[in-house]
Amino acid sequence: MESLRERLLGPLPRSLGRANRIAWLGILIVTVLGGAVRLWRLEHPHRLVFDETYYVKQAWSLRLFGYEREIREGLDKPDDLFTNGTPDVWGTVPDLVVHPPVGKWMIAAGELLFGPESSFGWRFSSAVVGTLSILIIGRVAWMLWHNALLAIAASTLLAVDGHHFTQSRIGLLDIFVMWWALLAFWFLLLDREQARRRLAQRWPVWAEHRRAGPGARTPWGGWARQWGPGLGVRWWRLAAGVSLGLCTGTKWSGLYFLAVFGLMTVWWDLGARRAAGAPRWFSGTVVRDGIPAFLTMVPVTIVTYVATWAGWFATQGGWKREWASDHPADPGSLAALVPDPLRSLWAYHVEMLTFHVGLHNEHKWSSNPWSWTVQWRPTLFYAQWPKRGEQGCEVSDCVDYIASLGNIFVWWGASAGLLVVLFLWLLGRDWRAGAALAGIVAGWLPWFLYQTRTIYSFYAVAFVPWLVLVVVCCLGLVLGPERASRRRRRWGAAVVVAYLVLATAWFVWYYPVQAAVVIPRGQWQWRMWFDFWT
Repeated sequence: MESLRERLLGPLPRSLGRANRIAWLGILIVTVLGGAVRLWRLEHPHRLVFDETYYVKQAWSLRLFGYEREIREGLDKPDDLFTNGTPDVWGTVPDLVVHPPVGKWMIAAGELLFGPESSFGWRFSSAVVGTLSILIIGRVAWMLWHNALLAIAASTLLAVDGHHFTQSRIGLLDIFVMWWALLAFWFLLLDREQARRRLAQRWPVWAEHRRAGPGARTPWGGWARQWGPGLGVRWWRLAAGVSLGLCTGTKWSGLYFLAVFGLMTVWWDLGARRAAGAPRWFSGTVVRDGIPAFLTMVPVTIVTYVATWAGWFATQGGWKREWASDHPADPGSLAALVPDPLRSLWAYHVEMLTFHVGLHNEHKWSSNPWSWTVQWRPTLFYAQWPKRGEQGCEVSDCVDYIASLGNIFVWWGASAGLLVVLFLWLLGRDWRAGAALAGIVAGWLPWFLYQTRTIYSFYAVAFVPWLVLVVVCCLGLVLGPERASRRRRRWGAAVVVAYLVLATAWFVWYYPVQAAVVIPRGQWQWRMWFDFWT
C-alpha cells in the first residue's frame, strides 16, 4: 500500500505538516500585502479607463434591466455623466454586446456595493479576484511541489507582476477569465490527488477479487478485470466544470481551457493506472476515466454557460430575444424541437461569432501574440501629461500613466524557462512541468490562429499564473531536490530568495507607471526602456 501510494502521489517530504503551515503563513502574508496595494488608490483615476467605457456601463445596465441597453441617442458625454453621479444614460434599445455576461455581472456586484458612480466600486471585483488569485496560485504551487519556499515564491511572483497588478485595478473582463481558469485548475489538482488516493485504497481489494474471484462470464467482465478499480464520483472535476462554464461565460476563450484541461486531467488518470500496474491501463483510462470526464465536464460547462444568460432569458428586451418568434422554425424540422429562447440565443451567438472573426481595425496598442511573453507591446490603459500645478505636478512636465507592463522576472524569466520546462515534461516525464505548460497552451497558443484579427497583449493575463509556475519550476531546479545536501539546499534557497527580492524591487520601481502616480516626465523616461513600451 505504501509503495503504491508513493508511486501514485510521490514521496512525501520530511516535516510535511510544518512545511504546510509555513507555506500557509507565507502565502497569506503575501496575499494580504498584494491585496493592500491593489486596493490602495483603486478609485484613481476617477474616469472610465480604456474599455471600461463598455463593460462598466454594461454591467450596471445588466443590474437594472437584465440585459445591456444602448446609450440614449443624442446624449452628450455619457461617460462623464456616468462617473459624475448620473448613471441613467440608457435608452430603450438593446445593445449588441459581443461577450457573455459573467464578467459584467461580477463588475456589477462591486457597483451594487459602492454605487455605480464609484470608480472604487466598478473596479472592486477585479481587485478581489486579483487578490484571491495570489492565494490560489500559492496553494497550487504547494500541491505541485510540496515545498513552502516554492509555494510562497509563486504567490510573490504573481503579486508583484505588473501585468496582473494593473488588470486587478481596472474594470475589464480578462482578469475574470484568469480567475475562473485558475480556480478550475486548482479543482483538477484536488481531483488528481483524491483520485490517486482512491486508486491506492481500492487497488488491493480489486486485485484480491481479481485473483480469487471466478472468471469473467462476459467480455465486459473480462475487460473490467484488466482495467483497475473504478474511482467513483469525481466531485472536484464537477466543480472544475462549473468554473470553466463561468470562465467561458466571461469570454469564449474559456473553451480552450476546457479542451486543454479536460485532456490534462484524463492524461493524469492514464498515468495513475499505468503506475498502479493495470494490465490494460490505456483502455481502462478511456472507459473508466475519459468518458466519465467528458460526460461530467462538458455538459456541466455547457449548462453553466447557458445559465449565465439568465438575465437575458428572464426579460424580453435583450438583443435578438424575440428572434425565434419572428423566424419560426419549419414544422417537423429539428429546429422546431428547440425552445424559442434557445433558438434566439443561438442566433445571437452566430452574430457574436461573426463580429469576432471579422474584427480587423487598426489600433495603436494592438499586438501580435508572438510578442506577448517578451512584453514587446504592453497596452497603455491611461495617460495624462499634466504641467506644473496640475494634478500635484511640481515640475514643468509630469506623467500620469497606467501601462500593463509585466515584471520581467516573470515574463522574461518564463520566456527563457519555457524550453527548460518543455524538456522536463517530454524527457524528464515531470507531470508538474506539463501542468505548468497546460495553462500556457490553453491561454496563449489559440491566439496564434488569429494573426489578422485585432488583439492586445492584455489578453495574456489569462495565462500569467502558468507563466509564474514555469518560473517556479525553474526555481525548483535551482533549489535542488529534497534528497540534496543541506548546504546545497541552503545555497539554492538563497538564490530563490534573491530572485524574489529582485522581482519585488522591479515592481516597486515600476509601481508609479502602473498605478497612475504622477511623476516627473524624466522619471517616466527612466522606466520606459524601449520605444515600443511607449
